[in-house]
Amino acid sequence: MVSRDRLAGWYRHRLVWVAVILLAVAASVVVINRAAGQEAEPADLQAQIVARMRTTLEQADPGQHNHAGHTAQQGATEEKPPVICGVRVYGYEPTEATTLADVQQVYGFHLCGIAEQKRPWDVAVKLAGPLIMDMSTDPPGIQVVEATEGVRFIDRLRQMFPAKYATLAQEEALGAKEMADLRRRYDTAAGL
Repeated sequence: MVSRDRLAGWYRHRLVWVAVILLAVAASVVVINRAAGQEAEPADLQAQIVARMRTTLEQADPGQHNHAGHTAQQGATEEKPPVICGVRVYGYEPTEATTLADVQQVYGFHLCGIAEQKRPWDVAVKLAGPLIMDMSTDPPGIQVVEATEGVRFIDRLRQMFPAKYATLAQEEALGAKEMADLRRRYDTAAGL
């Protein structure tokens, strides 16, 4: 038979172990939340960089990110058609930046369409390619990778981009979600 004192001691020790387990679980939750908070911050920074790049490109004169002499055809009105852009960020420097204000250079890709009224995407003037955005100036500077008479495109890309971003720029453009958003925004701007 189990005595009352022995039973009370067993419960007391059991409650201590329950308290220890709860304390360990609580500490684990705190550590996981802090780690998740640190991972969420760059995602927010990434979204801020994407928004800033898109806004900068859409507000800039197409000549600032012009490729191969393409310009929009002006109709009867003098109003410039809107430029609608999709962007992809390959990376930024300094890589340890935690706020948009800390970011100096952004390496990425842009695909923009000049949304002339009733002109479908398939025949719209488009501006596309890898670019470097200088975020230390206001407005940010835009430097597009282009071949020159003496330098091939791939060589120019390798000259301008750090190796890890140059490799990405050779392999990746816009993702499906960004492309779908770009097409939807273009169609709206072009009145389609």
